[in-house]
Amino acid sequence: MIFLRKTFPIICILLLFSCKKESEKIEITAEDYHKVTDKLTSVMVHDIFSPPVASRVYVYPNIAAYEVLNSEDSKYNSLVSQLNGLTAFATENNSNNVDKKLAALIAYLDVAKELVFSKEKIELYRDSLFTVWKNRNENAFLSAKEYSKPFSKHVKNWMNSDSYKETRTMPDFNISSNNPGIWEPTPPAYMKGIEPHWNKIRTFVLDSAAQFKPIPPPKFSMEKESAFFKELKYVYDLTNEIKEKGNDSEELKIAQFWDCNPFVAVNKGHFMFASKKITPGAHWIGICKIAAKKTDSDFEKTVFAYTKTSIAIFDAFISCWDEKYRSNLVRPETLINKFMDDSWTPLLQTPPFPEYTSGHSVVSGATAEVLTAIFGDNFYFEDTTEIPYGLPMRKFTSFRNAAKEAAISRIYGGIHYNAAVNEGLTQGIQVGQFVNKSLNFK
Repeated sequence: MIFLRKTFPIICILLLFSCKKESEKIEITAEDYHKVTDKLTSVMVHDIFSPPVASRVYVYPNIAAYEVLNSEDSKYNSLVSQLNGLTAFATENNSNNVDKKLAALIAYLDVAKELVFSKEKIELYRDSLFTVWKNRNENAFLSAKEYSKPFSKHVKNWMNSDSYKETRTMPDFNISSNNPGIWEPTPPAYMKGIEPHWNKIRTFVLDSAAQFKPIPPPKFSMEKESAFFKELKYVYDLTNEIKEKGNDSEELKIAQFWDCNPFVAVNKGHFMFASKKITPGAHWIGICKIAAKKTDSDFEKTVFAYTKTSIAIFDAFISCWDEKYRSNLVRPETLINKFMDDSWTPLLQTPPFPEYTSGHSVVSGATAEVLTAIFGDNFYFEDTTEIPYGLPMRKFTSFRNAAKEAAISRIYGGIHYNAAVNEGLTQGIQVGQFVNKSLNFK
């Protein structure tokens, strides 16, 4: 009896604690989705993905989360049969009493870890979240985890049929040094052309990679009166003017802000290593986050915004890369060094792929159209995306104005001609408008 009197209060306390723990609600907010996206970005930067491949890293996790969240009754429509090759999900579990927000995050992480090299970084992050969620409410966590499984599996199977794996074994890009108008590797790393077969990747919305094929670039000619030479000379003269202005030049600040080149090679003694930066797509994913937070978008709208944005980025890269390796145009740096000034260097390091059209221009044009459709025109925002990489905030009055600045930054940087920027922006706008027109989210 004495033992029971002593232990009874302890037993009661433990029981009360256990009941409280079991009934605790797992609160999932839009901020949680921003955090998992930020984690994926950090792993992507660590792993140094090319801009096209990085777009693939973002889009499939977002679609998985979106489909979990919008299964059965929801605010938004499923993308089944709206995206190329996405068939109906065979879900066995009923969503009654399932926390679909939690299930969406679980599906996101499950798909994301299959798209990066450093899987252990995603798994470690995922497991830490799992521990927290399980401790708060084990039943809610386990039911959400179980509910997410068929969605993750279906998206991964669909993802694995997009021809990405096949392009890993396709031949490198052949370079012809006999034609001065053809692209060739550029200093300092002289890397091979990145992703020459990206136009073979399955699109999401576009009918084909060439659906918005731009007009050809100006015909290559080193005749001083030719349109091509005038564009080359313009790049040379403009970059020299910017250099004369020094580090306070607004053009230089713009070029650096939108650099987003994960392949920047840095020489240190006898060693060369890559300076880790975000890609153009990652920069626009960051802008999507800024817009969602500024508008206090709820979890559902946040997932929708990221998903639509990442789809536009993905198809924009396919459209752009299709043209890059069709026109196969030489970069300004190569011609200026050969024919005008062998000591000239661009303000930005030239990326390792052909010049026309400008990837930043295409992707920015497409994304700006999608974000404008979601959040409205004349949307003022402060772009803090590059602060972690040592660059200050820039302010924009709209997504379209930001896209125009991103495009012109490539000329300021000395890595593109005018035609690549102007036609690239048009190409991207066409892609973005087509995404807006084709997808029925509501």
